[in-house]
Amino acid sequence: MIRKFVGAVLAALAAMAGFWLMVAPFALGTQPEGATWNSATTTEFFTGLGVAAVGLAGAAAFAAAIHAELAARGLVTVRERQREPEPAAPQTSSAELAALLAPLVEALREDLDATDRERRQNGSTTLVASEDKR
Repeated sequence: MIRKFVGAVLAALAAMAGFWLMVAPFALGTQPEGATWNSATTTEFFTGLGVAAVGLAGAAAFAAAIHAELAARGLVTVRERQREPEPAAPQTSSAELAALLAPLVEALREDLDATDRERRQNGSTTLVASEDKR
């Protein structure tokens, strides 16, 4: 248990060191404000990014290992996630569904008829109609 705790602390320190490497060129003034990054700034920033990522991953892994050991010892209780039951879909009969959809179907039919009349009046043909003529 002590080894895991020490590992978590060292991983957190590594993450902080990585963050410092990322910020140092700007905080110490070695990178002029508003200028393009020089090679030293680029190297420090991306090295710090890598060290911080590894440190954060290590700290998370050690924290998970500590939690698992505490749960195994019975010092921490693991709660199961309770999923809330999904509400059941209301049961509708096909007659009710047909009654609900009838106005929509009628409106679509009227719209298609109106569009078809406009095309006939304008003399334009559809792709289907031109294929039928062949």
